[in-house]
Amino acid sequence: MGALVPLNGGVVRYAMLFVDPALAFANGWNQVYSYLVSIPAELSATAVIVEFWVTVNNAIWITVFGVLMLATALLFVRVYGELEFGFSLIKIMLVIGINIMALVITCGGGPDGQRIGFRYWRDPGPFVQYLDVPGSWGQFLGFWTTLNNALYAYSGMENITVAAAETRYPRQSIPKAARRIFARVFLFYILSIFMVGMVVPSNDPTLLRSTGNASQSPFVIAARRAGIQAVPSIINAAVLTSAWSAGNSNMLGGSRILFGLAMHGHAPKLFTRVNRFGAPYVAVALIGVFMGLGYMTLSDSASIVFTWLQDIVSISTLVNWMCICIIYLRFQYGCRKQGIDRHKELPWAAPLQPYLTWFALILFTLLLFTGGYSTFMRGHWDTETFVSSYLNIPIILGLYFGYKLWGKTAIVRLEDIPIRPFLQVYRDEPRPEPTRRTWWRRLNILWS
Repeated sequence: MGALVPLNGGVVRYAMLFVDPALAFANGWNQVYSYLVSIPAELSATAVIVEFWVTVNNAIWITVFGVLMLATALLFVRVYGELEFGFSLIKIMLVIGINIMALVITCGGGPDGQRIGFRYWRDPGPFVQYLDVPGSWGQFLGFWTTLNNALYAYSGMENITVAAAETRYPRQSIPKAARRIFARVFLFYILSIFMVGMVVPSNDPTLLRSTGNASQSPFVIAARRAGIQAVPSIINAAVLTSAWSAGNSNMLGGSRILFGLAMHGHAPKLFTRVNRFGAPYVAVALIGVFMGLGYMTLSDSASIVFTWLQDIVSISTLVNWMCICIIYLRFQYGCRKQGIDRHKELPWAAPLQPYLTWFALILFTLLLFTGGYSTFMRGHWDTETFVSSYLNIPIILGLYFGYKLWGKTAIVRLEDIPIRPFLQVYRDEPRPEPTRRTWWRRLNILWS
């Protein structure tokens, strides 16, 4: 969709064109709500991370990094790209470095000289019991909980089309970016998880300590088990830049989506005001007000509050992904209804569709309704966990049906979905000349 219809606003605009303006309104505010909560979560993370080195009032670090994020969004917009490039290099070097370290440790190159190999895959094995539930059912619950927790790490990958209209040659660039996501997921997620499974046993007691800083990192645990003492501070410093970078990205994305909602009448026009740097300062100010949620860490454990906020962002991400699936299915069946051959006429056609989308939609729905399953188990009721796990469901339903009743909107019929006008624009558009790339320029697959 993004390759054929390169519009700023991403999913919100596609929902309006392909499904229902009410869905655009509901999911647009769902994304804004996610950004409003995710920034305090990142501020909480910075407070927890800095605690690794020095113990002072968390309010100091929340304020310092909050001001830095606001300054970046309002005054330093033009250097935002350079900042993110630097942060990305740090993260890339960190991931490469810790994976090399893990490989050296498992091969017996650590100070203790112990060769691990695949020992921990056999004893104690990859799965452990969760919530004291015996047998394979307890192991499955542990896997399912980990799957829910992983949502937070994957949030934001869907944003490659948010600024599609500002992208040079979007009909070539967006498919390329989509394919590169798979490469990055393999390099930065799958490979790292594979290496962690080799160097840290699944029953290591330090994995369960909710410190929230680098001492809880599996790579730090592996380094300490191997007798390497300098790693925790290095990882903690890199993770701190990641939290700051994530906050900057969320501030930028949230303010732009709120600006887009206001431009289309789904939010007050006040949010369309920009300063001389082109930043929507009223939208940034609203997000800045919600930074105050980060101060909740002052009345409770910072890591616990971060977990609450993380749950809210994860569920909001799930809702957004479900909306993307629904929008794509409408686009898919719209092409079929209008006699459009996706593989011959579109600039790019995703493989195995619509089967993968249906599978994803069903899986996301299961995750949405089982995210807080532990609260329903005997002796494990927790009001905060229940609220953070299920709060988004009534919010998104209320936004959708409320706007539908107020605006009297209707679902766009498949034959009325405007696919052919965009096909004509695509046919008339000039194609860029292919350029030869040197081998070292291909490395930008890691960050481009």
